Amino acid sequence: MSGGQTAGALAYAPFPDRDSAREIAGTLLAEKLIACANILGAVESVFEWNGERASEEEVGVLFKTTAAALEPLIARLGELHPYDTPAILGWRADAGHPATLDWLAATVAPA
Repeated sequence: MSGGQTAGALAYAPFPDRDSAREIAGTLLAEKLIACANILGAVESVFEWNGERASEEEVGVLFKTTAAALEPLIARLGELHPYDTPAILGWRADAGHPATLDWLAATVAPA
């Protein structure tokens, strides 16, 4: 990443099904909080919940955004997500292809 170029960021969240993932991705695109959502195949999540071990099939989604929009994205994703306690994680990218970073800057609304 060269000086002055927009920094990229990613956020990840699992969803109960592909339809809810696609619907929320569409909302986030319309609101210009993301440039892209990669809706992945089914994943098996094994986790601790209310003192019990659980396992569920979920759909993972990777959201591409700018570092400046990461916190607003996480907040909005938390509002839209169908889970009471969604597992949403975000991180800033240490590096990115210049064309990708330019695309993010042109697509995501400034925070």
